[in-house]
Amino acid sequence: MTNPLDGFQVQREDIAFIGEGLERPECILAERDGTLWAADARGGVMRIAPDGTQELILQKGLETHAGSSFEDRYVNTMGSLPNGLAFDAEGNILIANFGTDRLELTKRNGDSRVLIDNIEGMPIGKANFVTRDSKGRLWLTITTRMIPWTDHVKTNSRDGYIALIDEKGARIVADNLCGTNELRFDAKEEWVYVAETTSRNITRFRVEADGLSNREVYGPSNVGGFCDGIAFDAYGNLWSTLIMADRLIAITPKGDLLTLLEDGQPDKTAILDKAWEEGRVTPDLMAQATGTLCPWMASLTFGGPDLKTVYLGSLRGNRIPYFRSPVAGLPLIYW
Repeated sequence: MTNPLDGFQVQREDIAFIGEGLERPECILAERDGTLWAADARGGVMRIAPDGTQELILQKGLETHAGSSFEDRYVNTMGSLPNGLAFDAEGNILIANFGTDRLELTKRNGDSRVLIDNIEGMPIGKANFVTRDSKGRLWLTITTRMIPWTDHVKTNSRDGYIALIDEKGARIVADNLCGTNELRFDAKEEWVYVAETTSRNITRFRVEADGLSNREVYGPSNVGGFCDGIAFDAYGNLWSTLIMADRLIAITPKGDLLTLLEDGQPDKTAILDKAWEEGRVTPDLMAQATGTLCPWMASLTFGGPDLKTVYLGSLRGNRIPYFRSPVAGLPLIYW
């Protein structure tokens, strides 16, 4: 069977937008009826109805103040910064909050509570992404415990990890990870894949009854940028965004790397790449490397009735770009 991504390139004229006035729509959930839920830095989620109508749902009872400057918002991560999102078994929104360093739950009316803020008595660190498997277990990624977190990007510290949350509680099942970011299962949930953003590679683990094993790098040892969001399509291609390069790529089942969309500034990206190689990345260099359509492209979500509409999340955008894919994505686990 021919890979449906062979020769596929996203053209700028094929990209449309939905949403307006969004704040840091890092992660997006797509319901079957076309409703979108986007993380919002004001402390909650933005619900976007199929007709484009928006409703900002703030987290009731939780601190939501956010700094206004780049340093406060992105370096010191002041206030609430909802990052990764997932549905729980009742359709509520699970939020990995990069600002409050917690896993939180928000109902659709805004009622909210903290689920986890420590593991084994220690603060969990920079909560990045959360997902749920078919058994109802939660999987949480922690990027780093360094403060500020941007020091991690400079040093490539391996203090990230994956936590499993089930009836036994929360525990670390994989550590020594470099900038742990989004995490996805393959179609049969035999393997789990995670973006190690700062080491620029995808790592996978075999899923066991009570944890993970058989760690290995999947695809290229360096995907060419800071891999952030990942998602599988139905053919088995693993799509990934490269934040700050603002590039969309895919790793084929054979391990080949395809470039699907370029939206960065090559000169600024080259400067940042060299700084990464030399261990001297700074927030200023990171800030300068950004695209125009989807600045600091961070996540991707397959949606629409046929799961062929791809929505792109971002850290510095205020709307959501989307386009049509030649292949459907794997469906999310709903409630």
